[in-house]
Amino acid sequence: MNVEKPSELTWFKSSYSQGDGGQCLEVALTWHKSSYSTGQGGECVEIATCPTTIHIRDSKQPPTTAPTLSVPTTAWQAFLGLVQA
Repeated sequence: MNVEKPSELTWFKSSYSQGDGGQCLEVALTWHKSSYSTGQGGECVEIATCPTTIHIRDSKQPPTTAPTLSVPTTAWQAFLGLVQA
């Protein structure tokens, strides 16, 4: 099992958290860079998986500000099936 250091994880606070002490769960995502990404300008995408959602972002963007596309795992599996066909 690969265990990440807390400083290497990206944390997201629940949208249900409020500023009046109603704090909810923070979720840490572990991002994985595409094997096609290189350090020579060939960056691609990074993904983070959850049980029902796949999060996708551009590996060239700073992790704290990169926009994230989130899709259901079924949509991601269908996409991969089309790409690999």
